[in-house]
Amino acid sequence: MPSFRGILLNKSEAGFSATLTDIDHAQSPADSDVEIAVEYSTVNYKDALALTDKGPVVRRWPMVPGIDGAGTVIASNHPQWKAGDKVIHNGWGVGETHWGCLAERAKLKGDWLVPLPPALSTKDAMAIGTAGYTAMLCLMALERQGVTKERGEVLVTGASGGVGSIAITLLAARGYQVVASTGKLSEEGYLKSLGATQVIDRATLSAAGKPLQKERWAAVLDSVGSHTLANVCAQTQYGGVVAACGLAQGMDLPASVAPFILRGVSLVGVDSVMAPQALRREAWQRLAAELDRAKLASISREVPLADAIGIAKEIMAGQLRGRVVVRPGD
Repeated sequence: MPSFRGILLNKSEAGFSATLTDIDHAQSPADSDVEIAVEYSTVNYKDALALTDKGPVVRRWPMVPGIDGAGTVIASNHPQWKAGDKVIHNGWGVGETHWGCLAERAKLKGDWLVPLPPALSTKDAMAIGTAGYTAMLCLMALERQGVTKERGEVLVTGASGGVGSIAITLLAARGYQVVASTGKLSEEGYLKSLGATQVIDRATLSAAGKPLQKERWAAVLDSVGSHTLANVCAQTQYGGVVAACGLAQGMDLPASVAPFILRGVSLVGVDSVMAPQALRREAWQRLAAELDRAKLASISREVPLADAIGIAKEIMAGQLRGRVVVRPGD
């Protein structure tokens, strides 16, 4: 295949461009030892930033975006992988400093890949994507901190997004009492169908608040950051846990040390990009075993590669619910 279809990002004195085009195979990264046929990809928040040039995500130009991909190995110089293997890729700077998976082909490093669990299809894997994989890492972090369903309510912020939607589904399946925070109260029915017992307006958390507030949450899974993260820490019960994995509201944390030194609240950071292989494999095995496929189908929809740029604009405008699966091939 002398060329393949993909989205190519460029920036020059003339400005920024994101174009669906034919890409010469010779342009692909040379420092990779596995080539895959990408069967499905997706558009995450970080991809949306790259595709719209709304954040300093891309550090090398030109760039093929797409931090997630699932497909079949075509060629491999890596001892772990051979042609025909089904694999998943998440993170590792792909779509930022290394060409990504919003294309028909991707050349990646074998050390970055995990095997596709037999119970999942490549489409399932991208309906989950980094969003769902991050949600599972957060759940695992809460469990390591000893959070049990008997402790009380667990709050999920950014609930109608990809991380939030899958987090609600996973938590509810394990018997937690889940409260969903969203700016889209019209999605209450959707969120309750995933397992939320209550839906609250994100406006109650998004403005500056007191350093300590009335205790409510046994745990919080936060993908929003900024004032929202500060407020949920201030509302977390004595000895409770907050897992932070995102910055949709902002990267700042205008908080006080009060919740941590007066209530023993733990703030746990969750990183999906550079997470070690053992943690990744555990997360994907648990997703394959625990995630309700019917609910996953209700969370996600499939679009062709040509629609990915428009989807990115929807994400940045806060108009997207759940997950989008991108099909690079026809």
